[in-house]
Amino acid sequence: MPLLMDSKRLDVRQSVSRVIQMHPRLKERAKELTNQSTHVFGPKGFLYVQQRELAVTTPNDSSISLLGSEDATTCHILVLRHTGSGATCLAHCDGSDTEKEVADILHSVKSLSPISEGRLELHIVGGFHDQRQLSQKLSHQLLKIFDKQPEEVHLVTFCVTAVNVKTGEIFKAKFPDHQPDEDLRSAYILTGGQMVNIYDAKAEQLNIGPYTWTTIPNIDYWLKEDDENILHCFSTSPLAEPPHFVQHMRSALQFLKDNPHPQTSTFPDGKPHSYRKLANGQWERISSPP
Repeated sequence: MPLLMDSKRLDVRQSVSRVIQMHPRLKERAKELTNQSTHVFGPKGFLYVQQRELAVTTPNDSSISLLGSEDATTCHILVLRHTGSGATCLAHCDGSDTEKEVADILHSVKSLSPISEGRLELHIVGGFHDQRQLSQKLSHQLLKIFDKQPEEVHLVTFCVTAVNVKTGEIFKAKFPDHQPDEDLRSAYILTGGQMVNIYDAKAEQLNIGPYTWTTIPNIDYWLKEDDENILHCFSTSPLAEPPHFVQHMRSALQFLKDNPHPQTSTFPDGKPHSYRKLANGQWERISSPP
């Protein structure tokens, strides 16, 4: 079934700029959202999704009501929601394996949507007119891949950073809380990890790992490098990164140096780091059963 916009099929053979030009409501909705005041969310009821992660839940979740992500420059943040079940997935895609990522996103929502009534609604944010045209390439990939899925998918907006899973409301937002295990999750991305689903909605439990990796060569060299070199070598868009980007990279690199063999230092029992969200918004580590 095709990718639709206001019940009209998008011609995904066209460039992204042309698609938006042909469907002015996309531009209007994006402008409405970007003109919002920025909401600051967290930590109560909030789950942060990093790059190459997805999380999905339903309005029945008693622990999580908001999913969010940020710092998408050439990356894209996707929200897919089933209007019948309310099952909502937020994913942070960077183009590493877009076809598989879209399949995983669709599967995650359908697995929590036992009822057939309703439709799939898609929101996309991210990207800009970067010189290497990485953003445009990823936007076009996403449109083409969603267009060839067997289900109808209705594109609603081309801009989002947070979604209320209870109501489906979309917000322009930022998030001071990127926990838990921020450095561990970032290290996994740096070493080439694939997109993972980090949340078990039925158990209302966040699961990180277990991960294995081959660490980055010459890591001591990178830890001694100046900020400018780290920025230009580790970013696809060094002129667009937020101020905390370099420190974030240094923390992840230090974690990799300290944990070259995570299967022994970080996941010695071969089980994920599992957490539950407390009423005060903090994450509590769940002890692994003996």
